[in-house]
Amino acid sequence: MSKVVVNLDGCSISADEGETILQAAEKAGIEIPTLCNDSRLDPAGACRTCLVEVEGQRRLVPSCATKVSKDMVVATQSERVQKHMKILMSLYAADHAPGELGLQSKNGNQLAHMAREYAPLLPLEAVKAPREARQLETNPYLGFDPDLCILCARCTRYCDEVEAVSAITLAERGSATTIATAAQVSLMDSTCELCGGCVDTCPTGALFEIKAGRDHSKPIEKVRTTCNYCGVGCQMDLNVREDKVVKVTSPVTGTTLNDGNLCVKGRFAYDFIHHEERLQTPLVRGTDGKLYPTSWEVALETAAKGLLGVKERHGADALGFISSSRCTGEENYLMQKLSRAAFGTNNIHQCAAT
Repeated sequence: MSKVVVNLDGCSISADEGETILQAAEKAGIEIPTLCNDSRLDPAGACRTCLVEVEGQRRLVPSCATKVSKDMVVATQSERVQKHMKILMSLYAADHAPGELGLQSKNGNQLAHMAREYAPLLPLEAVKAPREARQLETNPYLGFDPDLCILCARCTRYCDEVEAVSAITLAERGSATTIATAAQVSLMDSTCELCGGCVDTCPTGALFEIKAGRDHSKPIEKVRTTCNYCGVGCQMDLNVREDKVVKVTSPVTGTTLNDGNLCVKGRFAYDFIHHEERLQTPLVRGTDGKLYPTSWEVALETAAKGLLGVKERHGADALGFISSSRCTGEENYLMQKLSRAAFGTNNIHQCAAT
């Protein structure tokens, strides 16, 4: 791929031909603010926060959708750009009630961060825009607060471009524009797969997870793990607050298998972690037929003796091993190795048949 030299804020950088200004800036360590951009989506240029000044251009251009060219001269922090950002952030802030910009989304409420950084013309506490009654989506997982929506369309584009479901869309026109299902029905009655990707990409918290709640006064610790609902190996972060998992997110890094995408089970089916009936220790059946807690050493020894006993009395093919599609590929490999190499039978199966 051919390279071009671009002057970015007075520094000469090398960029790949076909890259956008935003991509070139990110690689060079230069931050350009953006709200509607997501590396998994095609550029939209909808939020206007990433506008930069390009020498020879009459107007500011969106860096997320403008490709670099040879000897291009770009200013990301010029007086003209800074003036634009102050006005833009003031317009965004004017559409929110006092305190709303303090709400935290999965993405740390990018709008609130920008509004404070670029000093809106109106102080946030003085903004008192009239608003209609709030309408929240009714389903067990996802909630929608239209008051916080800035119509960046990241959610609808994700639903269309990544999930290929197109369950939600921009509805109505003008100031009445909002996010809704195509047929104006509940998500539960639409083509929505409840993957939560729309919540994951929302920059303001307009879309949120009902189970996680909206209280962000207490810190959250993120613990990286691998989803165990199938053998794909999706990477995800358990969001832990006070030793309890309150939600599941996934990092968009471009280096993980799923790159921030999760299915409905991976994102929402974590209640079993703290379920009162979850087994927390191995159990072995006693001579009275009841199950009693024991150590892993005793449990494994008991299982081995039982399996070997069946093999000795009835032969290896009297045994059958069943694994699970929730195991990783490596774990399923070990299970078939146990069946074939250790016990000498090909009677091994798992529900995904891999």
